[in-house]
Amino acid sequence: MCSQAPINSPEISLSEINGTTIENYLSKYVQFNSVSGNEKQAGEWLKSVCIQNGLQIKQMGNTDGNYNFTASLYPLESKLPNIVMLNHIDVVPAGDIDKWKEDPFSGKITQNEIWGRGTFDNKGNAMMQLFSIFEIAQKYKDTQLPFNVTFLAVSCEETQCKGGAEYVIENYLDLLNPVVVLGEGPPSLEGVLLTNPDQVLFPISVAHKRPLWLELKLKINSSAHGSVTPLQYANKEMVKALNNLLDHKQKAIYNDLNVRMLKSIGALEKGLTGFAMRHPKLFRMFITPQLRKQPELFALFSNTITLTSIDSENDVVNVIPSEVTALLDCRLLPETDADAFLEDIKKRLKNSNIEVSTIYKTPKMKSSDPDNDFYRHMQAAILKNYPEAEVLSIILPNTSDAGLFRAKGINTYTTVPISISRDYLKNIHSENERIPRGVLNDGKATYVEFIEQCIQAAPTTFPYSNEGKGITNISNANTQN
Repeated sequence: MCSQAPINSPEISLSEINGTTIENYLSKYVQFNSVSGNEKQAGEWLKSVCIQNGLQIKQMGNTDGNYNFTASLYPLESKLPNIVMLNHIDVVPAGDIDKWKEDPFSGKITQNEIWGRGTFDNKGNAMMQLFSIFEIAQKYKDTQLPFNVTFLAVSCEETQCKGGAEYVIENYLDLLNPVVVLGEGPPSLEGVLLTNPDQVLFPISVAHKRPLWLELKLKINSSAHGSVTPLQYANKEMVKALNNLLDHKQKAIYNDLNVRMLKSIGALEKGLTGFAMRHPKLFRMFITPQLRKQPELFALFSNTITLTSIDSENDVVNVIPSEVTALLDCRLLPETDADAFLEDIKKRLKNSNIEVSTIYKTPKMKSSDPDNDFYRHMQAAILKNYPEAEVLSIILPNTSDAGLFRAKGINTYTTVPISISRDYLKNIHSENERIPRGVLNDGKATYVEFIEQCIQAAPTTFPYSNEGKGITNISNANTQN
């Protein structure tokens, strides 16, 4: 290890942490065009902010596509059980710049909003996490806490490459020593309840569906001139096979997770609607047709198959290509066997000449415990800062780096503890991504309260006493490998 040189910029004061500085720092962070595979420059700046505020650094990959680091209250070598706040440096491309009202990498702060790629996904959440750790570090600077709290910034979450969280887990998991991981997830939601659409719900994800990305390839040598239609040719047979597959209705699957979610929502609904949802297995024949009308909900009760591309590499209208490729984005419920699902797809295509290969998949993973103390601490933190809200555990239809920790059996909970309208969510991964001003401080306060809840609940004699060195004294210098 080597000592870090001091950063020639002022330390953030507690008054700034509680004021608008968090928005200014997000604005600066957004100005780095850290599209997946181009994270290092943004990561270096982010790390410098952590160093100047006294956090302990551990580098875990130092190149674009593999730039990851931790910033902790204590050195990881202390082996304290670790509360890990997971976030990613990379963002998706900006797309068509002409469709943006503000430059996607301007970080512009207007009277009401902060603009730019990553303001929500995931740089905004990162700032809330980081500033909560700054506040805890200052408040408990003379106290030995029973655990570490660590900010973990990783590369290439958006592309799920092997140089980000997967690399950290493969090489540093024992050193990281996570007792719980908090990652990105959904913010508050409104309009979910049929009988009380104004009720604000805060979901905490305890599981997510697993990706199974497939390539289908078919080659048929036929006459190539479009004036004579062969009995069989590649495009036609692929379309027929895909029709066989995609016209088939996916089965509704009721498991412990989505049944628990329905019962939680049912407890908030009124009348017969609430009664039916509190007894979903009894009334599934009535509930399932309603779920099918809302794809975002039915996705939580089914394995999904989405055709995302069909390509014959041909742009000549009178030429019949001999080869065609299709891509399928399949998302599996946690308990689904991927091999069995793949065999079922092959059967439903009804064409043995189509080669089906797996592009990417993740392993089965254990769902995180919604009755765990850390879940309850996050629930209590949300309710303290949003007393009119209700909290429920959910499964997410999309994947993230959180799944890599769940696959290791580590309780991992994902949420973004801010209240924003659905209009803002439409711009994530699209043009004009932005967030309203003020929400970052609310989210930061929720993370601070979560850590406070953990501190208050931890017995003073387990696993470490309070007689040791304080946060600022445990190491005289920031270190990194």
